[in-house]
Amino acid sequence: MVGADTAWIIVATALVLLMTLPGLALFYGGLVRSRNVLSVFMHCYAIACLMSVLWLVAGYSIAFGSGTSGIWGGLDKMFLNGVDAESLSGTLPEILFFAFQMTFAIITPALIVGAYVERVSFGFVLLFSGLWMLLCYAPVVHWVWGGGFLADGGIFGETGLKDFAGGVVVHETAGIAALILAVMLGPRRDATKPPHNPGYVMIGAALLWVGWFGFNGGSQLAADGGAAMALTVTHISAATASLTWALWERIRYGKASLVGIVTGTIAGLASITPASGFVGPVEALIIGAIAGILCQEAVRLVRNVLKIDDTLDVFAVHGVGGIFGTLMIAIFGAGSFAAQAGSLVIVGVFSVVVTIIIALVCKALVGLRVSADVEQEGLDLAVHGESAYDHNG
Repeated sequence: MVGADTAWIIVATALVLLMTLPGLALFYGGLVRSRNVLSVFMHCYAIACLMSVLWLVAGYSIAFGSGTSGIWGGLDKMFLNGVDAESLSGTLPEILFFAFQMTFAIITPALIVGAYVERVSFGFVLLFSGLWMLLCYAPVVHWVWGGGFLADGGIFGETGLKDFAGGVVVHETAGIAALILAVMLGPRRDATKPPHNPGYVMIGAALLWVGWFGFNGGSQLAADGGAAMALTVTHISAATASLTWALWERIRYGKASLVGIVTGTIAGLASITPASGFVGPVEALIIGAIAGILCQEAVRLVRNVLKIDDTLDVFAVHGVGGIFGTLMIAIFGAGSFAAQAGSLVIVGVFSVVVTIIIALVCKALVGLRVSADVEQEGLDLAVHGESAYDHNG
């Protein structure tokens, strides 16, 4: 099965990259106004490039190096030192494991883009994303997946945190960072305009859905029944959450929207992510059914009650979904509630503190928010010198 494992993870790596480029770019790009769509594409594309380089330089080593403290993987694998085509990580070539994990390091800071679109400095996007991946995301990866102190045998004993594909590692960290940045930035000056292209949003969500099969199914790191089950429960949760989101939207507002149903898809995908290796189809049905309503109510809470302009609802959908799915592992008896909840608190506090520090440093160095004139003109023309649409054509 070694050859089959390698073949499957090569495919899964491509699928996870597809989630960011073009999946997330289209999903987020369609949700903003037409004068900012290229800036969203630029953010996602540049982050993918930068994280790839930084993962090679130091990120992989911090996450999966041989550090013995349980907190930090160290720098012994910088620039893939000691890794060649013959090196193994389990049954996989380690260079393939590096590439698979690199795609996770790409999409996690890219998720945060949704919180600050239409008003953020491009320099801030690059500097913050790079530092955050190295100093927040990579250490948490080590704690959970790199044999660190939250894994089995760590501070929670043999019932360590169960996070199959990133409910804590990816969705909680990114969701919290998004909420922090949204608060620091303040609201957009004109947040009343609807998404400029719901069709882009649907296409992006569909690509994310397909890519998520690699995200969750690939996290089995083998071509076996466990990967097939992870893929299946991922699909069931996504489909169910799409339906419950649309139903709840219809009950609340009288209409079920395209943007709504596909946002429900993402809520179901985020919620099943940590549990996808530990539950079956019926549990996935329950997780998805609840996620479609829970995450929609979280959107309303953040927007209307807390008055936070987390523009594309990153915390409400990814953060809340990931946290919910992580706790459901314990509810369904596949993990310890103390380990699940305790890890959520530890990673949550760490993410808040590190995000605030990095954001303040980046703000001092390159600025945080564009000027009122640039925001009014739109980031596409003012920052990147391009326009997505020829309005005179």
